[in-house]
Amino acid sequence: MNDDRNDVDVLAGWTVAPFTAAGITHPVYRRGVGPGVVVVHEVPGITPAVATFANEVVAAGFTVAMPSLIGTPGKPVSNAYGARSMLKLCVAREFAAWATGRTAPIIPWLRAVAGHLHDTAGGPGVGAVGMCFSGGFALGMMVDDRMLAPVLSQPSLPIVLGSARRRDVHLSDDDLATVVERAAAGCQVLGLRFEGDPLVGDRFDTLATLLRDSFISVELPRASKRDHSVLTEQRDEASVRQVIEFFRDRLLGDHPIVG
Repeated sequence: MNDDRNDVDVLAGWTVAPFTAAGITHPVYRRGVGPGVVVVHEVPGITPAVATFANEVVAAGFTVAMPSLIGTPGKPVSNAYGARSMLKLCVAREFAAWATGRTAPIIPWLRAVAGHLHDTAGGPGVGAVGMCFSGGFALGMMVDDRMLAPVLSQPSLPIVLGSARRRDVHLSDDDLATVVERAAAGCQVLGLRFEGDPLVGDRFDTLATLLRDSFISVELPRASKRDHSVLTEQRDEASVRQVIEFFRDRLLGDHPIVG
């Protein structure tokens, strides 16, 4: 595989523009018609598999905003590319990859992306899905009551090293209290992972304890030690369908707005 090749066709039909908020600027790709869904990529970036998933969300009747936080959009996965992106992730302050009990600075920026998407796309609210390093970001976006459909796919921050990080959900105490309050009011959170994924640690146990019945946990059999990316590289078709139905139910159906 040529590490310098970009599969730009997977982004055909998308528009892209820089978005600035909270002192942070990143390009955001946008496509579709209907209520908004923010799709946040995993390491190493917006790969062809991530773009394929995002295109399916568009096809299901949504306007998708897809930020590019690290990496080169359209570039396929390779070991070298993944290593470079991971290094950027580990040192970038906006991701706070090692911090516990703290909301990463990128979260207010993502809330602003979601707010702008809602204002321009309409609908009862917005959805979001994060994957891997961004897996928990949709939980932080839930502080804004316009977030009606948060999806956490294999949440992997803070980086698992020590028991505290294994359990931590990467939010400040105040933000976590708001999330728990919204969950108690009925806003459900969908979480997906392969069983025993070491990068996820014990976060699903934490989420189940905090969110109780509002946490929908999907744990898939792990056929290989490489199984990690539920919606993309080790794609599980049933999980992809479940995520899209989760968005449809809460953003296109009669699901009530939960404040």
